[in-house]
Amino acid sequence: MGGQVLGDSELQNLVLEDLSDAVNYQRWLADLVRPYLGDDPLEIGSGIGYYAALWLDDVSHFTVTEGDESRLLALKNRFAGEPKVTVRELLLPTEMKAAHSSIVALNVWEHIDDQVGALRSAQDLLAPGGKVVLVVPAFEFAMSRFDREIGHVRRYTTASMRAALTEAGLEIDELRYVNPVGLLSWVVMCRWLRQRPKNGPLLRAYDRFVVPTLRRAEQGRRPAFGQSVFAVAHKPAS
Repeated sequence: MGGQVLGDSELQNLVLEDLSDAVNYQRWLADLVRPYLGDDPLEIGSGIGYYAALWLDDVSHFTVTEGDESRLLALKNRFAGEPKVTVRELLLPTEMKAAHSSIVALNVWEHIDDQVGALRSAQDLLAPGGKVVLVVPAFEFAMSRFDREIGHVRRYTTASMRAALTEAGLEIDELRYVNPVGLLSWVVMCRWLRQRPKNGPLLRAYDRFVVPTLRRAEQGRRPAFGQSVFAVAHKPAS
């Protein structure tokens, strides 16, 4: 184990609970990642296991990890008795080696100071040809007080993500923005109004009526900007 957990851990836990109503949004991100999982993925920063639970039917074995003690305990409780799931403590960078089919992280890399070192560690956890699959928040101009409180040390563009992946020795398969409307909403709510995402009628309405429309509209397209950067890269076979 290495690295450290950045940000207010209690706030991070609260936000995870407060976004439990964003069911369609979680499924959207889960479906983006699903084709790249392989049979034996490892998730970095699994939180309280929302995404892992959505992927379990697609894999032979799944490793969920956390560096925060309270979320690690929540994962152990959630997946107790589930033979497909291994729960372990893990922070990147690490010296651990493995041969997983993919390393997956949703909204985690923005918390890691040594992003390139963490990507190199991710590569060491992969079998040759295995995938690194990341979703990270986009654009520094959208950085809010909430971002900083929750431990975000950066936001990304496709160019900055490409540079980090390349420096780490990974080969890029897919790199694009996701959810342009979400970026505009984030800037208004979190940066201008200084609010934070949370459950409630507004989030439920947005998730139920707006997210499915956004998802359909984005199919087959590559938006010029978005709330998130979606990145897929692989460990060279050699």
